[in-house]
Amino acid sequence: MSEQSQIFNAKSAIKAADLEHRRKINFNIGKYDAAVPKGKEQFANVHLARERAKNIKWRAIETLDKQLEEFELNFTKRGGKVIWAENGSQAVEEVLKICKEKNCKTLVKSKSMVTEEIHLNDALEKNGIESVETDLGEYIQQLDEEPPYHIVTPAMHKSKEDVAKLFNKKLGTPINLTPEEMTQVARNILREKYMQAEVGVTGANFIISDIGGIAVTENEGNARLSCAFPKTHIVIVGIEKMIPSITDLGLFWPLLSTFGTGQKITVYNTIVTGPRQENETDGPDEMYVILLDNNRTNILLHPKQRESLYCIRCGACLNACPVYKNIGGHAYGATYSGPIGSIITPHLQGMQQFKHLSFASSLCGNCTEVCAVKINLHELLLENRKESVEEGLATFTEKMAWKVWKLANLKRSMMNLGTGKLKNKVVNGMFKGWNKRRSDLNFSQKTFNQLWKERYK
Repeated sequence: MSEQSQIFNAKSAIKAADLEHRRKINFNIGKYDAAVPKGKEQFANVHLARERAKNIKWRAIETLDKQLEEFELNFTKRGGKVIWAENGSQAVEEVLKICKEKNCKTLVKSKSMVTEEIHLNDALEKNGIESVETDLGEYIQQLDEEPPYHIVTPAMHKSKEDVAKLFNKKLGTPINLTPEEMTQVARNILREKYMQAEVGVTGANFIISDIGGIAVTENEGNARLSCAFPKTHIVIVGIEKMIPSITDLGLFWPLLSTFGTGQKITVYNTIVTGPRQENETDGPDEMYVILLDNNRTNILLHPKQRESLYCIRCGACLNACPVYKNIGGHAYGATYSGPIGSIITPHLQGMQQFKHLSFASSLCGNCTEVCAVKINLHELLLENRKESVEEGLATFTEKMAWKVWKLANLKRSMMNLGTGKLKNKVVNGMFKGWNKRRSDLNFSQKTFNQLWKERYK
């Protein structure tokens, strides 16, 4: 068992038994479940919309090399600069290099899970640069020194009372502030940071190849401020976020908002195609887009697993997953949690350390049912399991157990051996790990053959 697997089991056991945690999650996901059906009403045929979106992502991923080159060509025409980063270390190094050139002391960030993936905040702090999360959920998590809990709603596991206590502790505000008052406190603090920041960093929901632009979807406007106020704008984005054309946004923006939050469309939808031009009054002097691989091409090599690259990070699969709803986002020990995280993390961070995530699933298929772009998530979880076995990561005990199971199931005479009492004793004694968090297996006292003969004499 890997170290990450042990940590996962320990955290999962604690969270699964935490009834207060479950209450908060069920409350917040309940609000989401109530909103999404209303959002879906805007589609004449939501299944057809999802199918079309999947086909567009299929085209983008199958021709990703050409799409990325076209994006670079179109983006650089308007004065933007593209940086290719093979891994997280290269991406961090490039950001630090730019910050050093700009004599950056304060940096504002928005809409970027990928910066969590490469641990950018830690690197900036070590180099004496203040990095401020400007999205309210991310800002709350940063104050609490926690990573995001959810890929769309980072502080989903916190109640308004939890946030009020946190603000009281960290910012010295009254402990009984309302959500509106806390939002105003955060807004006043962050506005100052926008004015101070020399560099703004954002992610991108989509990269658009035919216009050489990036598209950002948000509800607070913080990404727009992070783009426009600092003189330098850096976008860090995974290469899989590609879509071929600006016209595709007419489908993807409503899908992302509906499946992400239940809205028909989010409040702010922005396309940025480069730094400020001669005839423009606002925007950064310089704009960089860092195209991050970080093992995504490993997923691209897999004919089946590359389907996971279609993901638009709406978070619907997390909200639908019974495992996620019981153990929470932090138990996964990875940037991306839930079903999609369980699929891509073993490929991004190593199968040996993270293969257990693909086994932490009921395979109920609910994630596939709700996916905005119809990714066969439960099948990809099975594919990961198969791959882990093929790589020799199954233990000797596990291999032997399956061999015995296969042998017994192929021979009726072996299935009929022993009484139910004996089988219970043998199996429950062998599979200690199974019984640790489950009730004992209980075999019938009579075999199927015996029951059949009694019924049909």
